[in-house]
Amino acid sequence: MVRNYLKIALRNLWKNRLFSGLNMGGMSVGIAAVGLMSLYVVHELSYDRFHANADRIVRVVHHASWPGGSLNLAPTSARFADALKSEYPAIEKTVRFHPEGGGLITYKDKKLDVPTILFADPSVFEVFSFPFLYGNPATALTRPQTIVLTKTLAEKLFGDAARAVGQTVSFSNNFPNQVTGVIDDLPANSHLQFSALRSLPANYTSGWQNFELYTYLLLSKGTDPKALESRLGSFYPKYLKSEMGELNYRMALQPITSIHLESHLDYEISPNGNLRTIYTFALVAALILLIAGINYVNLYTVRAVARTREVGVRKAIGSRRGQLIGQFLTESMLMAVLSSGLGLLLANLVLTLFNELAGTSLTLTQYGWLPTMLAGLAFTVLLGLVSGLYPALLMSGFRPVVALKGRISSPLGGGLFRQSLVVFQFVAAVVLIACSWVIYRQIGYALHKDLGFNKDQVLTFHLDSDDVRKQVQALKNELRKSPLIEQVAAASNPIGNNNIGDNGMFFEQNGAISNTAQVVQTFSVDADYLPTLEISLLEGRNFRESASDGPGAVLVNQALVRQMGWQRPLGKRVKYFVDKEVSFEARVVGVVSDFHTYSLQHKIQPLVLQMPAPTEKDNLYVRVRPDQTTEALAYIRAVYKTFDPSADLTFHFLDENFSRQYQAEQKQAQVLLSFTVLAVLISCLGLFGLAAFAAEQRTKEIGVRKVLGASVASIVGLLSRDFLKLVVIAIVIASPLAWYATNRWLQDFAYRIEVEWWVLALTGLLTAVIALLTVSFQSIKAALTNPVTSLRSE
Repeated sequence: MVRNYLKIALRNLWKNRLFSGLNMGGMSVGIAAVGLMSLYVVHELSYDRFHANADRIVRVVHHASWPGGSLNLAPTSARFADALKSEYPAIEKTVRFHPEGGGLITYKDKKLDVPTILFADPSVFEVFSFPFLYGNPATALTRPQTIVLTKTLAEKLFGDAARAVGQTVSFSNNFPNQVTGVIDDLPANSHLQFSALRSLPANYTSGWQNFELYTYLLLSKGTDPKALESRLGSFYPKYLKSEMGELNYRMALQPITSIHLESHLDYEISPNGNLRTIYTFALVAALILLIAGINYVNLYTVRAVARTREVGVRKAIGSRRGQLIGQFLTESMLMAVLSSGLGLLLANLVLTLFNELAGTSLTLTQYGWLPTMLAGLAFTVLLGLVSGLYPALLMSGFRPVVALKGRISSPLGGGLFRQSLVVFQFVAAVVLIACSWVIYRQIGYALHKDLGFNKDQVLTFHLDSDDVRKQVQALKNELRKSPLIEQVAAASNPIGNNNIGDNGMFFEQNGAISNTAQVVQTFSVDADYLPTLEISLLEGRNFRESASDGPGAVLVNQALVRQMGWQRPLGKRVKYFVDKEVSFEARVVGVVSDFHTYSLQHKIQPLVLQMPAPTEKDNLYVRVRPDQTTEALAYIRAVYKTFDPSADLTFHFLDENFSRQYQAEQKQAQVLLSFTVLAVLISCLGLFGLAAFAAEQRTKEIGVRKVLGASVASIVGLLSRDFLKLVVIAIVIASPLAWYATNRWLQDFAYRIEVEWWVLALTGLLTAVIALLTVSFQSIKAALTNPVTSLRSE
């Protein structure tokens, strides 16, 4: 019987090649989309689960708010770890990571600039599961000035990773580190990404408000992180209140497996994903498959009219309803199998492109052949049953007498159900088009918005040598001798990388310095910084190199003036600590206009600019002539070689720094646009099939109308009108949904565009035009048919 079902199913598929092709094409695209997105979702959800202690590792983060400000930080100060371990016995071990371990590595004649190196406590390998290839994890970082390399970095330095242990590499200023181990390269699904780990000094400490490193805890077995977190309220009054004053402070413990998708704090150790994005992409992929399934149901049910006599004959000769259901389910199952095979092939073909868009390195069988095949088989069976069940129940339920007379013209309530499905398809299409459009507009806005300074043609590079830092003024003077160089400045940080530091400072209020610290952004710049970046000075004066302003003078931005409520900011006093016991008191000498140091997801924060100490002048900003960039870069390298012959400079342009902060959004936009095109394409395939069937059903009517004098335009309008009504209804329903979805997405940006009515109107118009072109092809074809041929059709 099954063999007979298959023969009839194949015969029907071949007989109705147009509808079978439309169905198979739509479903295969939907299956490919779901397959790729399933791989992506599983990958994102698997982050950090490879650690043996994943269920016991948490990260310490903290939140605070006060009138006019707040902080939500991933890093803590160096003193948190020991204090927490001594206060709470449920904490078994602590690990700290300091991100400033990178730099220029030298081994014999090899020099590598490796910024992705972290300092770490010796306990790191007891807490985290980083497989050792060579060396002893128990002692790898117990001695000072030791380093553990990843396999890739070891091979770059020594050719063979097995030769690395025992070798000595040097960092800037001939600072030696002995290689004590080599670990395997970190998997992609780790939120901690580094090329090497250096030993953090055992006695390393800093002020309580110097939030510079990341603290992880290994909890004792059976400890509930939430229960422990609820007991952390006593930590602030005992350790922090004396310095930070009265504020609403809360410490939190993040399970390591939740960090990648659920943590969006300031100064994350690496770029994180977004759980909402995962849900969105999964929903979009499911929508594409659902749209393809709707096509199958719609096209199958409209073909039911043509198969009513077949059903009547089968029932008349004794076929039971169960047998008919088996036949029709066999057809849908065959369609699902063929579509799944084609979808798998399609997914494999576009996987490389998908990996580029999503920034991943996925493979179809990365979780093993057997799990992949079983999942694919289960999915195919489910798809065949779900898509074929309604048509099978509908068609097997025809009464034999009515079916033999062919009087079933429109199944289920005049096609209302089928029309509802078409509306749903185009609601999804309109929402996806609107979302893609808004995302691209926001990214364009972010890339071209005035940031409060001129970022064009400004590059930065890091000064690795302390000797060069002490000669920065001479280096700047030498660079300025060339007409290729317009301006040069020195600073402690390059902006645009979302890593400017925060610090707690005490500001004058009502004639006295407040006892409550305010957490503000701080970094050091010299007197040439404002003119180099073309930042406006609104009040007061700039720094004076000759006057040696030093630690006694600061510049502040408008955001800080507003937060402090200062009417006359010049001369206000600012107190800050550089160590636990050492503090300075400075005065505000100038107010600069607000400018962005971070991407537009972040609001401009209160900022204090300080004069750099000689060792803090480790980044140079250079504005070069726009028409001779290549020559300018060569000149900078040549000049720098006279100060540090062994240096190999790496340049970063400010506009590229800021653009990199939107890579996640750009990838989201590309993936969503790809899925939008697929959704619209599949919807149009279904509409095309319905239009073809409508034209076929009304062939004789069209012939009569043409004989009576109807024009081609009137016939096209007659055949297109009903479909366009459905599209218009879809646009009306989709517009508020699209407005809500796009506004929710834009909330991640502190500075954003508005979703204006004309965006939704043009989206609706575009959808209507696409639908009209799809329907018109069949309508025009039917209208141009010779009426003699049309009237002979019956």
